[in-house]
Amino acid sequence: MNNIFIYCELTEELRIADVSQELLTKGRTLANELGVKVEAIVIGHGLSGIEKEIFPYGADVVHIADDKNLSPFTSGAHAKVLIAILRQEEPQIALFGATANGRDVGPRIASALKCGLTADCTSLIIGDHEDKKAKKSYKNLLYQIRPAFGGNIIATIINPETKPQIATVREGVMKKEVYDKQYKGEIKNFSVEGLLDDIDLAVKIIERHIEPPKVNIKGSQIIVAGGYGVGSPENFKLLYDLASVLGGEVGASRAAVDSGFAPHERQIGQTGITVRPKLYIACGISGAVQHRAGMDESSQIISINIDEAAPINNIADFAITGRVEDVIPKMIKYYKKNSK
Repeated sequence: MNNIFIYCELTEELRIADVSQELLTKGRTLANELGVKVEAIVIGHGLSGIEKEIFPYGADVVHIADDKNLSPFTSGAHAKVLIAILRQEEPQIALFGATANGRDVGPRIASALKCGLTADCTSLIIGDHEDKKAKKSYKNLLYQIRPAFGGNIIATIINPETKPQIATVREGVMKKEVYDKQYKGEIKNFSVEGLLDDIDLAVKIIERHIEPPKVNIKGSQIIVAGGYGVGSPENFKLLYDLASVLGGEVGASRAAVDSGFAPHERQIGQTGITVRPKLYIACGISGAVQHRAGMDESSQIISINIDEAAPINNIADFAITGRVEDVIPKMIKYYKKNSK
């Protein structure tokens, strides 16, 4: 009762997905603040030992639904199991990754349980709320924070009257961190016998084709990112040259993507991906709050901009004032000269 539940997704190799471990880390922090437990739900087949990838992140209970009808993922079967567990356990908060699967089952569960859902959150905190009009006070609500209106504003959303408070959270916005390598909890095996009917199993996966991602910006420790100030797709090639020399990846701001300088899969920010590299080189990026939210936890930030007053310089460790087309060739030259 009133615990925090995390839906843990599985990779093709039957490992716990990064986004789920990020949510477990955040769930543990929220649970400590509320004085409740963290419970995880894993659904699939062949899940022996899967709890070893969950307990170190601070889960107190792991609910495992292991059945051949639950793999590969189908929304009807997984939603039915999730609804049954959440109805039985009555949590106060339920978190899902804002992935294809999470975005699929999350709204189904919110509809079945008649509760609210906030999609694509970038931050979660606990807070109180006072409704002066209704003369009601609420304690320890989940503040579900997300970009709205195309990322132009930040909205804080609450669900004061219904439980659970459900949110889907974007991958990469929460830090993944082991709570205790030796942490142990309770395993609860959930039987689906007699639960799934013909409608739940109506969809059959006959064949699957999985294309690996073209770029792995999230996993790169060095990112050279460009904004509208880079000026042109031709100048953007300089970023690729620098990234190649440094062994990094190229990213882009939304303005650069909208201008056709870079493809959408390289977009960093609230409406793109969130990164935490060791080195982030921001080229021609003004530093709007929407972009900073996707990279401001980088270990070291270098800004290259013609505007000394650019907001990005406020969070940069080093700010270089100059044109990208002048600075980057010099960086490449001197890096090659001074590296072994």
